[in-house]
Amino acid sequence: MARLADYFVLVAFGPHPRGSGEGQGQILQRFPEKDWEDNPFPQGIELFCQPSGWQLCSERNPPTFFVAVLTDINSERHYCACLTFWEPVEPTQEAVCSEDPMEREEVVDVERQVGLSPTVPIPSGQLFAPKTLVLVSRLDHAEVFRNSLGLIYAIHVEGLNVCLESVVGNLLTCTVPLAGGSQRTISLGAGDRQVIQTPLADSLPVSRCSVALLFRQLGITNVLSLFCAALTEHKVLFLSRSYQRLSDACRGLLALLFPLKYSFTYVPILPAQLLEVLSTPTPFIIGVHAAFQAETQELLDVIVADLDGGTVTVPECVHVPPLPEPLQSQTHSVLSMVLDPELELADLAFPPPSTSTSSLKMQDKELRAVFLRLFAQLLQGYRWCLHVVRVHPEPVIRFHKAAFLGQRGLLEDDFLMKVLEGMAFAGFVSERGVPYRPTDLFDELVAHEVGRMRADENHPQRVLRHVQELAEQLYKNENPYPAVAMHKVQRPGEASHLRRAPRPFPRLDEGTVQWILDQAAAKTQGAPPAVKAERRTTVPSGPPMTAILDRCSGLQANSARRLEVVRNCISYVFEGKMLEAKKLLPAVLRALKGRAARRCLAQELHLHVQQNRAVLDPQQFDFVVRMMNCCLQDCTSLDEHGIAAALLPLVTAFCRKLSPGVTQFAYSCVQEHVVWSTPQFWEAMFYGDVQTHIRALYLEPAEDQPPSQDAKETPAQEDERSALDVASEQRRLWPTLSREKQQELVQKEESTVFSQAIHYANRMSYLLLPLDSSKSRLLRERAGLGDLESASNSLVTNSMAGSVAESYDTESGFEDAEACDVAGAVVRFINRFVDKVCTESGVTSDHLKGLHVMVPDIVQMHIETLEAVHRESKRLPPIQKPKLLRPRLLPGEECVLDGLRVYLLPDGREEGTGGSGGGPTLLPAEGAVFLTTYRVIFTGMPTDPLVGEQVVVRSFPVAALTKEKRISVQTPVDQLLQDGLQLRSCTFQTQLLKMAFDEEVGSDSAELFRKQLHKLRYPPDIRGTFAFTLGSAHPPGRPPRAAKDKGPSLRTLSRNLVKNAKKTIGRQYVTRKKYNPPSWEHRGQPPPEDQEDEISVSEELEPSTLTPSLALKPSDRMTMSSLVERACCRDYQRLGLGTLSSSLSRAKSEPFRISPVNRMYAICRSYPGLLIVPQSVQDNALQRVSRCYRQNRFPVVCWRSGRSKAVLLRSGGLHGKGVVGLFKTQNAPSPGQSQADSSSLEQEKYLQAVVSSMPRYADVSGRNTLSGFSSTHMGGHAPSPRARVTTLSNPMSASASRRTAPPGKWGSVRASGRSSGLSADVGSRLAGRDLLTPPQANGAPSDPGFLRPQRAALYIIGDKTQLKGVRPDPLQQWELVPIEVFEARQVKASFKKLLKACVPGCPAAEPGPASFLRSLEDSEWLTQIHKLLQVSVLVVELLDSGSSVLVSLEDGWDITTQVVSLVQLLSDPFYRTLDGFRLLVEKEWLSFGHRFSHRGAHTLAGQSSGFTPVFMQFLDCVHQVHLQFPMEFEFSQFYLKFLGYHHVSRRFRTFLLDSDYERIELGLLYEEKGERRGQLPCRSVWEYVDRLSKRTPVFYNYMYAPEDTEVLRPYSNVSNLKVWDFYTEETLAEGPLYDWELAQGPPDPPEEERPDGGAPQSRRRVVWPCYDSCPRAQPDAISQLLEELQRLETELGRPPERWKDTWDRVKAAQRLECRPDGRGTPSSLLVSSVPHHRRSLGVYLQEGPVGSTLSLSLDSDQSSGSTASSSRQAARRSTSTLYSQFQTAESENRSYEGTLYKKGAFMKPWKARWFVLDKTKHQLRYYDHRVDTECKGVIDLAEVEAVAPGTPTMGAPKTVDEKAFFDVKTTRRVYNFCAQDVPSAQQWVDRIQSCLSDA
Repeated sequence: MARLADYFVLVAFGPHPRGSGEGQGQILQRFPEKDWEDNPFPQGIELFCQPSGWQLCSERNPPTFFVAVLTDINSERHYCACLTFWEPVEPTQEAVCSEDPMEREEVVDVERQVGLSPTVPIPSGQLFAPKTLVLVSRLDHAEVFRNSLGLIYAIHVEGLNVCLESVVGNLLTCTVPLAGGSQRTISLGAGDRQVIQTPLADSLPVSRCSVALLFRQLGITNVLSLFCAALTEHKVLFLSRSYQRLSDACRGLLALLFPLKYSFTYVPILPAQLLEVLSTPTPFIIGVHAAFQAETQELLDVIVADLDGGTVTVPECVHVPPLPEPLQSQTHSVLSMVLDPELELADLAFPPPSTSTSSLKMQDKELRAVFLRLFAQLLQGYRWCLHVVRVHPEPVIRFHKAAFLGQRGLLEDDFLMKVLEGMAFAGFVSERGVPYRPTDLFDELVAHEVGRMRADENHPQRVLRHVQELAEQLYKNENPYPAVAMHKVQRPGEASHLRRAPRPFPRLDEGTVQWILDQAAAKTQGAPPAVKAERRTTVPSGPPMTAILDRCSGLQANSARRLEVVRNCISYVFEGKMLEAKKLLPAVLRALKGRAARRCLAQELHLHVQQNRAVLDPQQFDFVVRMMNCCLQDCTSLDEHGIAAALLPLVTAFCRKLSPGVTQFAYSCVQEHVVWSTPQFWEAMFYGDVQTHIRALYLEPAEDQPPSQDAKETPAQEDERSALDVASEQRRLWPTLSREKQQELVQKEESTVFSQAIHYANRMSYLLLPLDSSKSRLLRERAGLGDLESASNSLVTNSMAGSVAESYDTESGFEDAEACDVAGAVVRFINRFVDKVCTESGVTSDHLKGLHVMVPDIVQMHIETLEAVHRESKRLPPIQKPKLLRPRLLPGEECVLDGLRVYLLPDGREEGTGGSGGGPTLLPAEGAVFLTTYRVIFTGMPTDPLVGEQVVVRSFPVAALTKEKRISVQTPVDQLLQDGLQLRSCTFQTQLLKMAFDEEVGSDSAELFRKQLHKLRYPPDIRGTFAFTLGSAHPPGRPPRAAKDKGPSLRTLSRNLVKNAKKTIGRQYVTRKKYNPPSWEHRGQPPPEDQEDEISVSEELEPSTLTPSLALKPSDRMTMSSLVERACCRDYQRLGLGTLSSSLSRAKSEPFRISPVNRMYAICRSYPGLLIVPQSVQDNALQRVSRCYRQNRFPVVCWRSGRSKAVLLRSGGLHGKGVVGLFKTQNAPSPGQSQADSSSLEQEKYLQAVVSSMPRYADVSGRNTLSGFSSTHMGGHAPSPRARVTTLSNPMSASASRRTAPPGKWGSVRASGRSSGLSADVGSRLAGRDLLTPPQANGAPSDPGFLRPQRAALYIIGDKTQLKGVRPDPLQQWELVPIEVFEARQVKASFKKLLKACVPGCPAAEPGPASFLRSLEDSEWLTQIHKLLQVSVLVVELLDSGSSVLVSLEDGWDITTQVVSLVQLLSDPFYRTLDGFRLLVEKEWLSFGHRFSHRGAHTLAGQSSGFTPVFMQFLDCVHQVHLQFPMEFEFSQFYLKFLGYHHVSRRFRTFLLDSDYERIELGLLYEEKGERRGQLPCRSVWEYVDRLSKRTPVFYNYMYAPEDTEVLRPYSNVSNLKVWDFYTEETLAEGPLYDWELAQGPPDPPEEERPDGGAPQSRRRVVWPCYDSCPRAQPDAISQLLEELQRLETELGRPPERWKDTWDRVKAAQRLECRPDGRGTPSSLLVSSVPHHRRSLGVYLQEGPVGSTLSLSLDSDQSSGSTASSSRQAARRSTSTLYSQFQTAESENRSYEGTLYKKGAFMKPWKARWFVLDKTKHQLRYYDHRVDTECKGVIDLAEVEAVAPGTPTMGAPKTVDEKAFFDVKTTRRVYNFCAQDVPSAQQWVDRIQSCLSDA
């Protein structure tokens, strides 16, 4: 029995002690006056009676009732039921309020006296004071308290004739039964009757209607988030205007948390005076009156639930993890079914009659049932993760959290992780983990109903039924006796509070009440103490746990095969079949990523351990250790899948003998894993082992065990019983055991725990002490040992031990004490562990002290053992690491850092790893990385033993490095975590080196590598680059010339510049089409044949000169012979752009002249010294013009069209003021009165001079507008058959004015789908529309004069942003074309993304072409190329139609250069030759100052700006044009890639520095004769190309067959562009192919080298993608034949002829050959080819790789004898005739043609037919005669089986030789042919054979 109420208290209003306006509560009386012994009187009740503060009010309020909850120091909750009513206050009391507090006693008397006169009328200003009756109880019977206090109040108000003292006395002596499910009727002696029911199970909370109310107020989502917040220990605050609602809401939330108990601050009603409690750092559930909402606003980490408003506010800084899916959604839907049953029926066409909703009380239980099911699902199987650590004297239970999370598959789930770490769950484990205790509904549910819940998941009705069943049980628990007699309690009458009370609440007589209490106490004295009878049982464990969601069902489909592989490999290892094991090992290491395979490995290894020991030989040991490491590397620190736990006994079992008496165990090789330094792992392992031993302790049949039990339990059953079952049985027997027996069991258990603690101290020292204890290497790599509390990676360093209080060695801060430092850290780690587990397991303090003494000895002993092991292990023969392969170096290239052993890891590209494309897994490869002055080189071999010994090479120039990132990766062999580097380069081929350093490479070596790499990448000065240091006699730091020489050279520059230019221009050209550089024309004498052929610098071949310097006078030797200047001059002469004249008197007829105004680089530093300007402009005016342009780059002419005489000009963008002065609408009425300054006028004059320098056309044919021009092209009657496409369309054809026109795109005919950036009105104007210009700025209407039927003479292409607000001037003849261009930074960003798309750093999430294409699109690289080509084609069109164009974009050195170079390339066939392209690059890129060093970040200064590949983008554009017009370019695609590679490689000086001025400063544009000594390496890329071209046709395009008049107009839509294979291809066999000296020899050895003398092997070989160079492995036939010729000539002893001579001869012969066939002259051959065919040719011929197979050494001629072709002697003779079919370049579909006689079918005669062999379509077609267009028949070559000599048959031509007959046998019939003579027959047979062989 228990007391219903402990205290009854009367609290009244009293004055505040500090005299403030507010009052305070005063306890008038309390009963009993003495505290109960078992329950002291709670302090601070006065605050809780009036939570909002004690205040007087002006009207009489109705009485209120609520229950507050106080929690005492022992976490006991006291329920304070408070009934408050109001009584009038007398004036004296009001006065006293402000008086001295000492007179408080008088107040009470006065009040009592005043209250005795009932007749005093209420004054109008009457105030009322609150008074509260309080009942304090430890039981929660709110209704009984409400009735009891109501009864007392009713007796007082209604003046009933009942003694209040006896009612209070009865209330305090009333007792309630403790036993569950009993009921008792009580009466307080006032004619009342109440029935009290106690719940059936104490453990289930009583909620009444509170949960249902909470859901009504807040809704499902809000309550769920509050539920999660409370469980994950967040602060929850309820707000309401009702105290009772606050109490109910808090009670409801607590009821939902069952079976967990809330253990933090719980205050349902918080008084105003205690609001600062809300700032506490600990979690809480608190209710506060809504009046104080403002005070809660600044709480940043509190979740506020407003019950009245129905909202829950979660602050931004608070993350409340939701329930794991699918539980969240399931719970939500079941809750909505319970709360809103109508929802399911809402959509029904015929809804059933409305069902009766359950009562609020029942709904409350249904909602609780939902949460009870939720907990059962969450915690299902929790008992399988309990560890019984002690059984006696009290059970100690621990929960294995990691195993639980791992088996439930909820490792990543934030919610469950936090719940399991919380205090509530710790309480749950200690309370419910006990194996022998009373059980309740939850235990039954979690053990027996989980299967049902799983089955019901998809059946809502069955779920609802289950919920209702549970709700019934919960309801029954709260209301065990449904038919309760009605309470009978007197209530006060209606509005009784408004009636004047007869008197204030009287003072009760303490004596009377005390007497009643004493009477009751005397009665119960003799009775035995009430002990609650508990029915204790063994708690059911339920089924083993399952994953909450079968996430991995699909992934494990092939796991059986994997397990088989693991088992096989282990059996091979232990059977000694090492080779077999080695083959399987890679597959095993891959399989061990799966959990099942790791478990399988542990089980299999266990089978090979006998008596805790397994001695292996070194190879077996290595295999086992590698597999263990692979298993452990994926273990998290918690080891949730128990892999580390399973391997822990094995690492101390497997060992190998190092020498007699010295054994090395596996643990010394598997220490580098984070799991070993995690205390939680060791604790879980320890408790698991202790449980096993405790279970074994009780399962041993004891000799004094009662025989009855032996009879019951057979040994078989005993083995199956879990530790919990054993413990439960022992707890049941415990009370029956004797004292001695109990003591004995306790001691046995403690010794078991103690012995395990020693065992674990040893185990931990094994795994924590590194093999080489002199280093603290291990500890530096691991977190946790130094400091258990910090979860960060603060590692134990030397000073750590000194700073910890229990320092193991005070001198550990010093170097020599480092070994002790490791030992000290390990000792502290073990001691902390021992402390924790022993304290929790109840080990006595004496034993614990003994352990602390033991631990340092254990560690010390182990260190000594390890020293011997370490010493001996060093003597072991090391594992044979592959020999380092030395890379081949260029002449002059030096090694900076010798090879560091590394693993080259696979990046995101699939090819090297044998991905979807197949092929071998070349990566990961094991080798070394070398750093030279020029490159970073990796050489090595694949780690996969099945690939074979292929050499893997990856390298790139140091200068190309764009990004270097440290990474931490696993080495592929030992699966250890190692430091690594990821180096990205911008040369694309092999441009990502992802390396992991081998363990033998120290971190200092790796750091040194990084520093050296950085130093070489960013030298402080350009002279530090490889191009300068290579072969230079002077140290790189010093300039090659003394500083004082610089002055004279610059001064004499202006004098000699003009002189040299004049000499150059004086030379006339023989031919215009082909421009041969006259470098070796004017030599003193031609060098001998072989010397000129050398690819090395000879005395005559001066590296820095392109043109001959006519014998310099000695006085001029110091002066500059500017190579590029003169190159420009030659080009200007070729284009007819004027002569060098400083006076206007000369050559007036020339519209332009060459001006030396910039010879001192005074006007513009970044321009060349000689410039083309209009004849009419004076030099002194140029200085003023230049000021209007950015970087002073004023407009100069760079090209002139030979046909239309239009010129192309280039300049920088305009400065703001220039634009204003020139183009902005002036306020003045006429444009003539310009208010601009002089420089703008100069600029205007200058442009006028440019315009007037052009010849004018009077076009009457309609071609004067671009629209006419376009329409002629589009109409299909193009002026020439070659006009391919027009890129000017009429997008505005329907619009008459700009206002109605939508913004159009103005680009190529086929819409590109991308914004072209050209504004609509410009497009329409250019298209010749009569379009009004926009109104003028001053509001005047547009002048009709703006209508422009005539095309402008000059178009200025400028940036839209510069030309804002610009309007064309009607008086000028120029027009602005504003376009949107991208900036250099966009090119940089785009290029970065392109790099990542083409060579991703790691595999894509979704492999396949889609992800590559997506990232390619995101890079926007092709969009930029599209824009460049589009603008270039626009300019080409304008120039072609006779208008001149000025390109004036950005600073004039990036996009401007790209556009003008492309325009010239498209317009002028000369620039499409090798020499012309060189000239174009030298003129537009080098002379006109593209900032190569700045954009390439060549020096330390440019490091921050990064790499911006403007030139690379230009080359990509050229590549796109080359693809579309493969016959128009003399150079091959390889040439473009070569330039792309070397413009960033810094191997040559050509692409260094930012302008000619800088090159002169450094002495690069001239070299003194005295400086050249003998054989120097090439310093110019052009010279290198020239020399190489003499040796090999690698840069030559065999399909070159140009037309002089051709203007190219490529398609520029993104859909027409291809990704340049330069970005994606890779050759791992030899690295990049662009350093020709390093190119490997032939891929297959020649036959004669076979040492065994056996039969020659097949010529066939496998060509691997990304490993072999396809052009070399599969050469094009022409290169092959040229090579064969060279080889044969060498064999015959003749000096080999140059390939170019041979080629030209063959080509000439082939053209002559065509004539007898009547095909006309070669020129007609070229002309007759249809444009369509030329275009599509690119499609057919581009399939094969363009490139060459010549691998000639650059050093000697002898090597040409051992070229690749020497091994191909058996090549068919037929292929040698392939040459004559080069005609395919001209006419694509006719490989060979001629007349043959053909025998008809059976009984048909012979007939002469015209036969065409079509190699492309693989057909032999025949026509009646040569000009016949209709094909008479086709022989498909795919059906041909053989071609054989034939015999003449009846009716054959008589005059023909017998040998001219041949037969073609197909699968259908035999064709008989006869040629005109024997050679042509042989020719035909060979042709057909070669077609067949090529197929």
